[in-house]
Amino acid sequence: MPPPSNDPATALTLVLTTEADAAHAERLAQALLEERLAVCVSLLPITSLYHWQGRMERSTEVQLLIKTSTTQLEALRRRLHALHSYDTPEWIHWPAQTEGAYGLWLQDELAGSAQMQPHQILQGGLGSGSQLGDHQAGAE
Repeated sequence: MPPPSNDPATALTLVLTTEADAAHAERLAQALLEERLAVCVSLLPITSLYHWQGRMERSTEVQLLIKTSTTQLEALRRRLHALHSYDTPEWIHWPAQTEGAYGLWLQDELAGSAQMQPHQILQGGLGSGSQLGDHQAGAE
């Protein structure tokens, strides 16, 4: 485990939603990233159990964990609802914080001036020994 960071924390908002399948999830993630409404979207295969229209349902879906700024949250919500394949998309969000090299990269992305990619941070782009969490080079 790395030592605690003295870097100031970077605020962000995490958003959780699900899509019907990988193709829908990737299209949604790509659009949110291209429109700079998100800085990163993680896609995870899941099985969901829920009540819908009076019946118990079970479905395989793809969960999207979206990292964004608080200032982009409302625009992201509107765009997600416009693009989503579901009539009633899941929309759960909460505040979060990060720090260190990942926080610096995130701040750069949120400012819209990304000059450094996560894999560059891992390769020491922010000084020797810089790491982007436990991520591997080229991955977010």
